[in-house]
Amino acid sequence: MGAQQVRDGFTELYGAVPEGVWSAPGRVNLIGEHTDYNDGFVMPFALPHTTVAAVSRRTDGVLRLHSADVEGGVVELRADELAPESDRNWTAYPAGVVWALREAGHPVTGADVHLASTVPSGAGLSSSAALEVVIALALNDLFELDLQRWQLARLCQRAENVYVGAPTGIMDQTASACCEEGHALFLDTRDLSQQQIPFDLAAEGMRLLVVDTRVKHAHSDGEYGKRRAGCERGAALLGVDALRDIPYDGLDAALARLGDDEEAVRLVRHIVTEDERVERTVGLLKAGETRAIGPVLVAGHASLRDDFRISCPELDLVVDTALASGALGARMTGGGFGGSAIVLVEAADVDTVTKAVQEAFAGADFTAPRVFEAVPSAGARRLS
Repeated sequence: MGAQQVRDGFTELYGAVPEGVWSAPGRVNLIGEHTDYNDGFVMPFALPHTTVAAVSRRTDGVLRLHSADVEGGVVELRADELAPESDRNWTAYPAGVVWALREAGHPVTGADVHLASTVPSGAGLSSSAALEVVIALALNDLFELDLQRWQLARLCQRAENVYVGAPTGIMDQTASACCEEGHALFLDTRDLSQQQIPFDLAAEGMRLLVVDTRVKHAHSDGEYGKRRAGCERGAALLGVDALRDIPYDGLDAALARLGDDEEAVRLVRHIVTEDERVERTVGLLKAGETRAIGPVLVAGHASLRDDFRISCPELDLVVDTALASGALGARMTGGGFGGSAIVLVEAADVDTVTKAVQEAFAGADFTAPRVFEAVPSAGARRLS
């Protein structure tokens, strides 16, 4: 749904023209999974799929929310009554942003909001972060809060962690807020320093496919939180602030110190090797050796499957089938337990690989996957 349709929908709902229209994208993570809450490195890029919001200020403390994608009418809340984990519906994400802004001392006195999204929900493509960031950016502009993009991302993460109750890291919100068209974002999640790395696959004769397995996941359902708690326990056992502090060349010694604690060994090994894979990918892209990132993606999937144990049969089938059909690389992306995989292919092989994956799913009696091309796109912005 485009900006004009969302603007018109707002006017029909609320009887007035909105003060503005904003958008924020979903994201695909090229490499660097579950490293963000370990103070590590990630490398996402923004998708062309966005959440669009038409918004106007209110001064009476009322927050009115409506989504074109959810059945039901306008949901009305009071800004001064918002409380963490009080809402288990989609409205928790925008309401959580309002709560986080107000808790941080910013004078947000209510708003009318109408939303529509093309970011697939539950596909590991950060539909929740897109929703949070578009609200934060709109309120930042309307209430003249003068917050930087990284600050908005932090507040959105707090909304998701505390208000929604999902223990996610900072990557998704930062990607939605800060990515640039034609680039992947090399992000150090400890200090939020950023490098925009050119990533124009089309110019090099390649494509990156996203395969949405249509297996739904929910980060707040517990398994994601268990992995995060396990990583924190591993860091404590090794006497470091975060697993990012374990150097790659010191991994064997660190694992030896963990002894027969199999879970800690697996989790620590994934995080430390994944950070190294991000740095290796950055180096290859800077050197113009884009095709060489394929094996790095494959190694990342194996680590997520075997050490972090967050893959599923559908994701493994995508990766195995794509590689057998000539793909340069493939791996699951996102929080795991379903969602999407990414596949790096030569442009000439797109149809072959896509057909092979679709036929493999049919043969396994899985729900047909959704396959589309991921084009590095612009981050959050005001449309009108």
